[in-house]
Amino acid sequence: MTTYSKPDGMSSVYPPALRPGSTIAVVAPASPMPRKELYAGLAWLQLRYQLRMRSGVLTSSGYLAGDDSRRTAELEWALTAPGIDAVFAARGGYGTMRVLERIDLARARTSPRWIVGFSDVTALHVCCSALGIASLHASNVTGIGAARPSERAALLRALERPQAKTGWDGLRSVVSGRARGAIFGGNLALLAAMAAGNRLEVPPGAILMLEDVTERPYRLDRMLTALALGGHLRRAGAIVLGGFDACDPGPDGITASAVLEERARSLGVPTVAGAPFGHGSRNEPFIIGRMATVDAGVSGSVVFE
Repeated sequence: MTTYSKPDGMSSVYPPALRPGSTIAVVAPASPMPRKELYAGLAWLQLRYQLRMRSGVLTSSGYLAGDDSRRTAELEWALTAPGIDAVFAARGGYGTMRVLERIDLARARTSPRWIVGFSDVTALHVCCSALGIASLHASNVTGIGAARPSERAALLRALERPQAKTGWDGLRSVVSGRARGAIFGGNLALLAAMAAGNRLEVPPGAILMLEDVTERPYRLDRMLTALALGGHLRRAGAIVLGGFDACDPGPDGITASAVLEERARSLGVPTVAGAPFGHGSRNEPFIIGRMATVDAGVSGSVVFE
């Protein structure tokens, strides 16, 4: 394991890097998934890694991939069974928060392995961050099949060479400035929900990554306002805005960009927009818990250290 210092004196434990032939467990902690997209993602992963998956992963119970007991047992197995190097979420949707009270995630620190996914999986990323374990915000298995070759290459690099320096250039600066901190965040709706459940711990000076999908601008405003009232946004050292896809204006004409940028300006921390992650056509991976520098200058950038 490799440990990297955070600005607040805490540390983020990196699970061991993967290599060709490493073992990946695929789990469904949230909603059921379309089989065609699942099989496409599994086929690509199987070209390089060993896959383990319980038959219950295909269970469907309304909007959940089986009942809470099934999903809890599957996740506990993936996090604790010997020989598993990474845990990939099959898809997001809804349901991951329902298992949090049933599972002892702290046990994962004794044998950390990469937790990979995004959207509803933000709930697990938040828990990993609180435990000081790095995790990987990246496409769920159902998204890998349709991912661009560059995104797949970035995923392999993040899993097998997590210390490799990477970054994003050409971003749009919203609030000028420069900041360095630990990466944190993910899906805005999940961050707001975790805050409501008293489970959100934003590291001081964090680089707050935000994305969402199919939320009206006023609902984005509501979630950001709730996070601000709870004091969570004050802990951010910088903000990186990813995709806010299908977040269309209502009859009032207020756009998602207008809401997000107004909130960022009120905080006064360096902010860049247009980062290539989220529910849209691009979802490049990044490690939560990794140090990064945001430069909101003439041309915005994020450098992952």
